[in-house]
Amino acid sequence: MKFWHVGAVLVAMVPGLALAEAQSETLFQHKHWEVEVISFDDGSLACLAEVDATTESFSIWTYPDGGVKLQFYSTAWEFGEGDTADLDVKIDRRSPWTLTNAELYKNSVLFNLPNGDDGVRFLVEVASGTRLYLRSEDGEEVQNYSLAGSRASMDALAECGDLITGPTNPFN
Repeated sequence: MKFWHVGAVLVAMVPGLALAEAQSETLFQHKHWEVEVISFDDGSLACLAEVDATTESFSIWTYPDGGVKLQFYSTAWEFGEGDTADLDVKIDRRSPWTLTNAELYKNSVLFNLPNGDDGVRFLVEVASGTRLYLRSEDGEEVQNYSLAGSRASMDALAECGDLITGPTNPFN
């Protein structure tokens, strides 16, 4: 297991925020997971936890506004832009989650997790799960991903998310 102090890496990246392209820094690696902080060319930040198998990946993105996005990627998929689909995600033998109107974009399926209890419950299931199954609306398996190492990776993602959110001003 590799772990770098998230705060030190984030501070080291801040001077590079004005660069013309996105940069990433690996914060944590464990089993099948990697957690990174990403700085985009507009100065914005995001955190990324990803299970990557080169041609396929399952990613969880977090943003400073508290938003969380799921991304399923495969080089075998060729979607257009603007299409949507209703899909299911099943973690181990638990009840499936329905991803209503998931965005199909090029090689990715994208879905914004809801704020509140449902989103938190989903992330807790990922953290305690061993395998995630992406399925079509009728339940047919499309892809599956190992969740080995997910508990520690979700902790690292949460720490990264806390850091990119930064202090808030209650008077704004």
